[in-house]
Amino acid sequence: MGPKGQKTAAGRQKPSEEAREDSLQAVVLADTFETRFTPLTLERPRCLLPLANVPLIEYTLEFLANAGAHDVFIYGGSHTDQLETYLSSSKWKMHTSPFKTLTFLRSQAASVGDVMRDLETKRLITGDFLVVSGDVISNFPIEDALVQHRSRRNKDKNAIMTIILREADVSLNSRLPKAPVFVIDPSNDRCLHYQELHPEQSTSISVDSEVITSHAEIDVRSDLIDTRIDVCSLDVLGLWLDNFDNQSPRKDFLYGVLKDYALNGKTIHTYVIKRHYAARVADLQAYGSISRDLRSRWAYPLNPDTNLMPSYHYSLTHGEIYRERGVTLARSCEIGPGSLIGQDTSIGDGSTISNSILGRRCIIGKNVHIDRAFIWDDAVIGNGSKVENCVVANEVVVGDKCTIEPGALISYRVRLAPGTTVPSDMRLTTEPNTTPNDESIVGPGGLGHCYEEDDDDVADILDSKASGLGTYTSQEFRPVLTIFAVYRMPEQAESSSSVSSNSSLSSDDRIERTSSRSESFDNTHDRFHHEAVLDLFDRMQRNTEPEDVRVELLGLRFAYNAPDKQVQRAVTVALMKQIQNLLESKTSSPERAVSETLSRYKTLIQLDKEKGEKDGQVDFMMFAQTDLAHRKDGKQILPFLSQQLYKEDMFNEEVFESWWNDARSTADDDLVAVREATEPFIVWLATAEEESESESGSESE
Repeated sequence: MGPKGQKTAAGRQKPSEEAREDSLQAVVLADTFETRFTPLTLERPRCLLPLANVPLIEYTLEFLANAGAHDVFIYGGSHTDQLETYLSSSKWKMHTSPFKTLTFLRSQAASVGDVMRDLETKRLITGDFLVVSGDVISNFPIEDALVQHRSRRNKDKNAIMTIILREADVSLNSRLPKAPVFVIDPSNDRCLHYQELHPEQSTSISVDSEVITSHAEIDVRSDLIDTRIDVCSLDVLGLWLDNFDNQSPRKDFLYGVLKDYALNGKTIHTYVIKRHYAARVADLQAYGSISRDLRSRWAYPLNPDTNLMPSYHYSLTHGEIYRERGVTLARSCEIGPGSLIGQDTSIGDGSTISNSILGRRCIIGKNVHIDRAFIWDDAVIGNGSKVENCVVANEVVVGDKCTIEPGALISYRVRLAPGTTVPSDMRLTTEPNTTPNDESIVGPGGLGHCYEEDDDDVADILDSKASGLGTYTSQEFRPVLTIFAVYRMPEQAESSSSVSSNSSLSSDDRIERTSSRSESFDNTHDRFHHEAVLDLFDRMQRNTEPEDVRVELLGLRFAYNAPDKQVQRAVTVALMKQIQNLLESKTSSPERAVSETLSRYKTLIQLDKEKGEKDGQVDFMMFAQTDLAHRKDGKQILPFLSQQLYKEDMFNEEVFESWWNDARSTADDDLVAVREATEPFIVWLATAEEESESESGSESE
């Protein structure tokens, strides 16, 4: 028998380092103990709510499978029987499952803290492990984050945890009820302070003066999305057990560990995602935003036509419309871009569906208008009804000529009488079934009543209402703080005695420093980029005349006062997206997709005249390379794009040489990888140019 491993302070057998790294364990918090989706969660566990017609937990388990997790523990909360039944018949319990074990754990926990303490007492975890929320949507390959975490642990056993954060492309709007702020030491990615801001109350944070004076440089980050993916060591469970009053993973546990660093010596670090997708369906705004992201393929390969569920058969059709088999469409109905329609759903004459998700077996009557709505399985929408920016759950019946206003939520089996109007933000339910129907709300003969919030529910529901139903995509998260500051302390830093015990950092902070910078995110330009890309791509899919597309683009440019470089970036991204879309339709090769797109829309490639033609063309190549670096067929597209631009006499040899030698073109591994297949073309250009110069020299002699 081999030698026994060391034991932890808690007496747990500690396996070898190799065994720990070979077998990755993961804990899924299926219940987040929040009430932002009530009354839907009165009848169904939150992790089984459908996102793009797929239960939320499927995305989370898909992420863990791609992360290489071997042993997965799922902690249930409310409606445990439903969740256990679902998992027992899912693909994750079949012999083909990528997991070695999938264990469902019942618990009487009332918070995340209770779950973590219960996990410690059960002694199921043997090494470093992942903790993820059951509503995580991510295509992020976690290997690098694991390597960094383990490397830090090998050097310092007090580095107990790595939080995975995602860098927002643009800022989060000020209507968000709470925004996380992380204070980070950029030299080692250590998190020094955490605070949740409530914009209506304050736009500044309070940081202990010692944090400021003891670090040469700190980043105050309000532009990070908390993915709720954590890499943890066994010490994390011990700290949860020691701090029995901690309930929340961030405002209690994270804040407390950072605050008590002088006592416990434990450090928590961060890993910031920049190129991949990761987000939580934390509330209704996130639900709407992420739904749109999935349809727009931002989280590839988690798009609907990947068909994560074995029984699903979605395909992407012309106009960015996803349809499953058995859909019945009347001749005069109109389905707009960004729509997703489930199996056996029927849509009547004169109805219009745009940017909406319809589940399976839905019946949509005649002359119905549905826009930015989420209609779940087996719902019925009567003739002449109008449904906008709301959620309509399973088996809901909406009578003829009803109106459901933006922000409303109609829970399971509610019935609305003909002519009923549901006001904005109202939540209707049939639970508890002992409550009488309110015909003043659901109409004569209707079924349901307005959901009455408990005192404990009010804050969460108000947060969810404040954020709306997916007004913005993930590319439009805006921070409450309009600063992203780097503080560099002077050589003669002020002593802690000359600063208050809690120094307030804000946009007008007065602590002396040798240098500081405050970058204000230009929300207008960010909105322009998003709107322009979507509009351009939509018009390209509809084969709109190039001149008409150009006129619309100019209109957007003037409306947002966007600079030339912003316009060029939006055009480039839209062109690359159209090329990728043609490839995915399986009717075109990379060469043909590039040729068709550029031949028709090459007039859209705008040049920054103030910088000069060459600089503008080099910027175009940089924008294209950066975008293609995260597209599925980017490596195939870039060489044909380069050849076509040269063939059409749009860019000359000097442009390609400048782009290839530009330091930005090799700034990271993804950029280097995507341009590898283009190198033969660059070499050919250089050789051809040398031969041309040689021939010219011979003729002159």
